[in-house]
Amino acid sequence: MSPRRLTKVAVSATTLALLGSMAACGSDNTAGGSGGGGGGGGGTADVWALQDTNLNPIEQASIDRYNDGDGPGAAKLSTFGNDPYKQRLRTAINSPQAPDVFFNWGGGSLKEYVDAGKIEDLTPMLNDNPDLKNAFLPSVLAGAEIDGKQYGLPMRGVQPVLMFGNLDVLKANGINEMPATWDDLLADVATLKTAGIKTPIALAGSQSWTELMWAEYLLDRVAGPEKFQAIRDNGGSAWSDPDVLKSMQMLKDLIDAGAFGAAEDFSSNSYDEGATSQILANGDAGFHLMGSWEFTNQLGNSPDFVNGGGLGVAPFPTISGGKGDPSNLVGNVSNFYSVTSASPNKEAALEYVKTALTDPTYVSDLIKAGDVMPIAGAREQLAAADNGEYLTQVYDLTSDAKNFQLSWDQDLAADQASKMLTELSNLFLGQQTPEGFVAAMAG
Repeated sequence: MSPRRLTKVAVSATTLALLGSMAACGSDNTAGGSGGGGGGGGGTADVWALQDTNLNPIEQASIDRYNDGDGPGAAKLSTFGNDPYKQRLRTAINSPQAPDVFFNWGGGSLKEYVDAGKIEDLTPMLNDNPDLKNAFLPSVLAGAEIDGKQYGLPMRGVQPVLMFGNLDVLKANGINEMPATWDDLLADVATLKTAGIKTPIALAGSQSWTELMWAEYLLDRVAGPEKFQAIRDNGGSAWSDPDVLKSMQMLKDLIDAGAFGAAEDFSSNSYDEGATSQILANGDAGFHLMGSWEFTNQLGNSPDFVNGGGLGVAPFPTISGGKGDPSNLVGNVSNFYSVTSASPNKEAALEYVKTALTDPTYVSDLIKAGDVMPIAGAREQLAAADNGEYLTQVYDLTSDAKNFQLSWDQDLAADQASKMLTELSNLFLGQQTPEGFVAAMAG
């Protein structure tokens, strides 16, 4: 997931806040806050996570419980600011200073370390502990599955991309439901344009990861997840698939219909600065495609809008004749804890991830903080929490998803992801054609 997305949530979230204020350097929160030390050998496993004023206390409490238990060795928590974390990890993982357990997003960034032989295969542990494997939603667990082997376990909630709407604006213009199909969305955009709404769909165009959400869903709905899987695995010519071009042409049609307003306007909108969330809440747009954290931001910044029933939430529309399953989701599948294969404290590291992430108190604490935990049976806890209707909606969509695709910019190698975002931004600005986009990516 993009650090930028998380940073924004930290600024504005209240109930479901994901990240708190971040410092540029790491901190070592030595374990044993409650006098732990653990039983048996195994040394002390260093657990790396992002700095987060809301969640670090929950993570520290988890480590304290582990250290108070009978597991081998002990654990300690080290936290790092979001932006420097990846570089710090990249440098450390090839050195004796590598962590024993580390936070990651799964997908391509984790695969890079797996291919280098740096990550412990957790498959034998799951095979020996089927209750542990069955505790997680399969679509989420798959986010850290590489070449049929499991290299991470979910340690946070799910964050799918959803369609948000201003129900008051829609109803005022005769639109009584969120769009179920692509044709519905095109018709709604035309209706809102005719009514004089210059920006039917809010778009933070200064940050191309927001534009990527549209491309991801369109290709999935048109062709199914196998097309992107081919791109991820093979790159190059896989971008030349006719379904990629069709998806980009459909996106171009939406842009040319004025769905996002004028390029000079949406290209200056920043999600991190709250521009598009405010546009939706103010009634200057009918829709906003964004990660599930948008609910948190709206609740924190525009509580009257949310509590008054003005915020609508729905899955991405289906596409007539499309091959993709309508239940498919894209976004941030979860965050994962992985174990380094050269860990000198591997026994303690493996025992920690095996026992701590499904601990009822850990799961309960995260739900109270607003995370939609990908744990089987968590639905009842979510339903009883504040905003339980929304939380269970996200849980059900994730549970029912036939496929949950990690955001492409996290799933692709860094150089390919950067090129893709640049070409996509050019398409939205009218400086690139769908054919040109495909040629550039396939070249």
